[in-house]
Amino acid sequence: MTKGFKYSLLLALLVVALFVVNLLVGSVRIPADEVMRILLLGEEGSKASWSFILWESRLPQAITALLCGSGLAVCGLMLQTTFRNPLADPSILGINSGASLGVALVMLGWGGSISTAGFTLSGFILVLLSAFAGAMIVMGIILLFSTWVRSNLILLIVGIMIGYIISSVISLLNFFSTAEGVQSYLVWGLGNFSGVSLQQLPLFASFTLLGLAGALLLVKPLNALLLGDRYAENLGINTRRVRNWLLVVTGLLTAVSTAFCGPISFIGLAVPHMARMLLGMSNHRSLLPFTILMGGFVALFCNLVCVLPGESGIIPLNAVTPIIGAPVIIYVLLAGRNSHRLN
Repeated sequence: MTKGFKYSLLLALLVVALFVVNLLVGSVRIPADEVMRILLLGEEGSKASWSFILWESRLPQAITALLCGSGLAVCGLMLQTTFRNPLADPSILGINSGASLGVALVMLGWGGSISTAGFTLSGFILVLLSAFAGAMIVMGIILLFSTWVRSNLILLIVGIMIGYIISSVISLLNFFSTAEGVQSYLVWGLGNFSGVSLQQLPLFASFTLLGLAGALLLVKPLNALLLGDRYAENLGINTRRVRNWLLVVTGLLTAVSTAFCGPISFIGLAVPHMARMLLGMSNHRSLLPFTILMGGFVALFCNLVCVLPGESGIIPLNAVTPIIGAPVIIYVLLAGRNSHRLN
């Protein structure tokens, strides 16, 4: 039994335990035996509201956090490996910005008529489709540039520049929008895992699992890319095709997570570093599955921290993720600086 398998098994058990805790803890206190009776046996709770809270809120939210965290973490790992940049994450290619632009056009372009207090069904679907369309359009632009540009560094810079352009457009939309529209967009931008209902969960899960399966197929090429593009090509790997496939997988996972949950920061950036530090290896055969589990674990933990004690409500997700992610990135940067000094 390898070290990677042992650690992954242990982490999988911790993920299951944290998943159960997410079902038990919330702004409304529900006894543990009632939770198990409602979810495992399918019976009605002592209070009708408890069944509704568990089936329509806590269960979809926990599954969404697990899948979204896994997807974003894998995106960060693949981008950091491909571009050989420790600060690469799903937002660096502008895909997050594309989704944000799609939502901004709906919320701000419509004068804030779509309220975050409770979307109508058609309004929510419109926001969802616009975010997904914006992300996929930007991904298409990046793919187009990837056919012209061979250098990963230049492609990375192109993605950053696209993000700046989109940010400028969003700023203009904010300037000319109503106060209600700006508030709606601001709340969406804070991120949350409660945007996926039980009815929408199969669609969200299908796209996310498809993206994760695509990432698992890239284990061998990613290991080859660790040693450089030329070495990978000598092994018979078409680096351009791998890069394009990686962009498609990354674009799909980022578009789905951003469309449903908003732009979530730091999970894609920090989790791959946490996985590397815990495993102490760069072999993607062990690192990629471990990163999937670690992303789910961190997302579930953040979702749990967002729940305030008592009935005080839930704080925004992006108010929590930097508290966990920023210290990890600072440590990685300082450790890298110290290693350069020693060398």
